[in-house]
Amino acid sequence: MTDLVVPQRLRTGDRVAVVAPSGRVQAERLEIGVERLKAWGLEVEVMPAVLAGHERFSYLAADDKARAEDLRAAWLDERFAAVFCARGGYGVQRMLEYVDFDELAAVPKWFIGFSDISALHEPLNARGLVTVHGPMAAAVEQLGVPEGRERLRALLFEPESVTDLLAPVGARTVVDGVAEGRLRGGNLALLASSLGTPTYAAPAGVVVLEDVNEEAYRVDRLLTQLLRSGWFDKVTGVVVGDFSEAADPIDDVVHERLEPLGVPIVEGAAIGHEALNLAVPLGLPVRLDATAGTLTPLW
Repeated sequence: MTDLVVPQRLRTGDRVAVVAPSGRVQAERLEIGVERLKAWGLEVEVMPAVLAGHERFSYLAADDKARAEDLRAAWLDERFAAVFCARGGYGVQRMLEYVDFDELAAVPKWFIGFSDISALHEPLNARGLVTVHGPMAAAVEQLGVPEGRERLRALLFEPESVTDLLAPVGARTVVDGVAEGRLRGGNLALLASSLGTPTYAAPAGVVVLEDVNEEAYRVDRLLTQLLRSGWFDKVTGVVVGDFSEAADPIDDVVHERLEPLGVPIVEGAAIGHEALNLAVPLGLPVRLDATAGTLTPLW
């Protein structure tokens, strides 16, 4: 198994960069989020392409190469202790071919984001780097929730203080049992669309899944695709986060598709697109106690 690499904790006075690997960013929302980060004692620098826009496609933050270059420049700049994504939204996959993940993983630093940013977490985690699936710099609503904001700060500044990744909300038992392994996963649609690509990396351990705007039949299709591909073959446990803005409940679909795996499963974790989005360290060894509804980081 690839050696585990945990970046150094952040400290007051550290400088961090904000990048936009994916969707278009609203300046007003970013400004509010940046002030939240500054309140932690961080110095924040927004990279050039974050608000540049794309000349043809309004849904992209900037040209693919420009977004990739921002990421590389921020990551390799020794002044920055962490790289925060501004937001998710479609677009990350378009710039993956311009990213050298071996180069980035060789310079450990905290990387924060979720949703479509799962496409970046996946290859970084596969190289042993621990990253953070959590609220992004322009996620005004999420950074405005004290519990979610404090979880993100704690993971970055004092990780040993986080003893249950599912608290304070907790989670409901679907299948009893205890599982261990490195925590992987993220956005269901992005994980499924990674299959067969150069950045695909099957998990081996506990996985977390979340998504937004996916109806029950589409969740069924995505889970079935992962099951048929063998994606779950080495999964030891499953944490089901929020599946937001779906017209119909997806619980029955998730149960029917995943219970036959026979691994411990919990649902109802506050991880995803809701206002409370509890940050979790992807790539880190964890212990899932599905019976108790806890997820313990094994620092």
